[in-house]
Amino acid sequence: MSIVTFWNNGTEQTGKTLSIVAIATHLAIEHNYRILVITTGYKDNNLDNCYWQQTNDKKSRGLFGPNTSMEMEEGIAGLAKIMKSNKLAPEHITNYTKIIFKDRLEILPTFKGERDEYEDLRRYYPDIISLANNYYDLVLVDLDKQVHDDVADTILEGSNLIVVNLSQRLTTINQFIQKREEKPILKSKKALLLIGKYDKFSKYNIKNISRYLGEKNKVSTIPYNTLFFEACEEAKVPDLFLSLRNVGEDDRNGFFLSEVKRTVDNIIYRLEIVR
Repeated sequence: MSIVTFWNNGTEQTGKTLSIVAIATHLAIEHNYRILVITTGYKDNNLDNCYWQQTNDKKSRGLFGPNTSMEMEEGIAGLAKIMKSNKLAPEHITNYTKIIFKDRLEILPTFKGERDEYEDLRRYYPDIISLANNYYDLVLVDLDKQVHDDVADTILEGSNLIVVNLSQRLTTINQFIQKREEKPILKSKKALLLIGKYDKFSKYNIKNISRYLGEKNKVSTIPYNTLFFEACEEAKVPDLFLSLRNVGEDDRNGFFLSEVKRTVDNIIYRLEIVR
């Protein structure tokens, strides 16, 4: 049972959320893990939109089974209310999730209520994440910049692995070099570097970035892929990964899938090391 938190520095778009989607979906299909994805943002539907169409139906229905006890608008809010009363048990969390693959992948939807309510409930994220870790094999956390620094630091400290999301811009890479001097945890074995929306034709490719950052092993990537980004807009990510499951390396999508697999393998391997 492990917590993997995805973090980036600042407001730049690094493809963090879509990287989580690719990793979680691949893990659910190819590995025997029970996975929960938690997004900590406020009214950020990017992750939700990858898996289901937004409707007024308050019953959650996943690809391989319904979850009929949850009101979609009250995912994290409902959990926080139960936690305030000290009645939340690990097995209760699944009642507030969206099932994507039955017994494999669940999503705790983004908060969609009022701003003042979000300001109050986000302090419960560390406890909910910790509790979920007692029930799921893997808890993947999309750590949003809107989470207060003290809460974010608590989540990072409690994580088994921190996936640091970067872009291929030199300024972003330099900012990270400075940031990890300020945050020693980002220099530890708990930190894994990931380039989202990766372009292999850029001068700042895997090899050059790894050398520039002094990384012994190649940094992980989730490449830009047209079919994947379209599927993320159309709530068809599970269908896409299932349809591409057996494509070869010579297929136009082969590089994308091979890098997703390499990234997943790196996460699993690093978790084994830090344990």
